[in-house]
Amino acid sequence: MTLDTLHFTPWTALAGGVLIGLAAVWLMLAAGRIAGISGVVGGLLWPRAGDVGWRVVFIAGMMAAPWVYRTVAVVPEAQIDASTAMLIAAGLLVGFGTRLGSGCTSGHGVCGLSRLSWRSLVATLCFMATGFVTVFVVRHVLNVGGAA
Repeated sequence: MTLDTLHFTPWTALAGGVLIGLAAVWLMLAAGRIAGISGVVGGLLWPRAGDVGWRVVFIAGMMAAPWVYRTVAVVPEAQIDASTAMLIAAGLLVGFGTRLGSGCTSGHGVCGLSRLSWRSLVATLCFMATGFVTVFVVRHVLNVGGAA
């Protein structure tokens, strides 16, 4: 794995962060909801009356955003150095961790930290530490994905 510093642009990263923050604040003020993606999607699996529309619009917006961005910018081609089985296993483990931690990185890391929640701070530190350890073990101990 290599870092692509050629395409890293701090201004677009800053703009993306600001837009995520504004969307989270807007959802909190307008609907009293946390912009945690696992909770938004999970609410569609067992919907309550009158609680589906905003979730569908939120998810549609997330799905449309990359396509809209492509109309104004050149997007570098993504390279994924993992097998389909590895991606499926990773997705299932993330889903399990999301249920175990009562929220995801967006709910705890973006919304919870901005509300100064200690629970979200602990959850985010656990997410990050687990991610660091997992990447190290998979890339450097098991040598999956061609790392040395």
